[in-house]
Amino acid sequence: MDTLSANSFSAPSMNLDGLTAVVTGAGRGIGEGCSLALAGAGAEVILISRTESELTEVSEKIINAGGKATPLVCDVTDTEQIKSKIETLDRIDILMNNAGSNIPEPFVDVTEEHLDFLLELNVKSMFMVAQAAMRVMLKVGHGGSIIHMSSQMGHVGSPRRTVYCLTKHAVEGMSKAIAAEGAADGIRSNCIGPTFVETPMTKPMFENPEFSQFVMDRILMGRLGKISDITGSVVFLASPASELITGASLTIDGGWTAV
Repeated sequence: MDTLSANSFSAPSMNLDGLTAVVTGAGRGIGEGCSLALAGAGAEVILISRTESELTEVSEKIINAGGKATPLVCDVTDTEQIKSKIETLDRIDILMNNAGSNIPEPFVDVTEEHLDFLLELNVKSMFMVAQAAMRVMLKVGHGGSIIHMSSQMGHVGSPRRTVYCLTKHAVEGMSKAIAAEGAADGIRSNCIGPTFVETPMTKPMFENPEFSQFVMDRILMGRLGKISDITGSVVFLASPASELITGASLTIDGGWTAV
């Protein structure tokens, strides 16, 4: 029997050199982490957020580390603004469709104002951003990877998160439909579905012992997510290592949805 040498197989590449990535909600938290990770893998990153000071800080971190970054101040819920700014970009190879929010409250107390706000930000803006990015990808003709920030709540229900669950289930369905249309042109569409991640925004939630216990009872691996748990999956789905993966959803939930 022939002995296989170490050179018989080539490892799949997660190198993003020469590619351009757009990240929405890039100014802080998971969005910042994704931006830094994509830049670290070699991508030139277009950073989108409403807050110029936050984008400047993230951009400087990337540039000081030897990467390439361009801040693009924009409100993703401003349809005309986001379309014009994205569709005039020369190239997009990767979209991290990340911007979103949540307003935890009982179903019977949800106001129409809160419903409209979350539908606009978590569903409509993600649709419009993905559509604009896909138009650029089709124009350039090199394919691309669209990654949507979903949630474990895109697969299950949960108390006090009716509207959030609604929006994330919608994102999951949207991603599959985009995958079905984009495949022939080499454009992939996938979701990632994190559990609760340690960020300044989530920290106050876990000061409530009852809520903290509710969450930890459901994460089989016994800890909250870290931003670094998310960014590896983003780089993977952006890279040639995942080039046959589309229409999929990768849950990063410590086992929450496994049982």
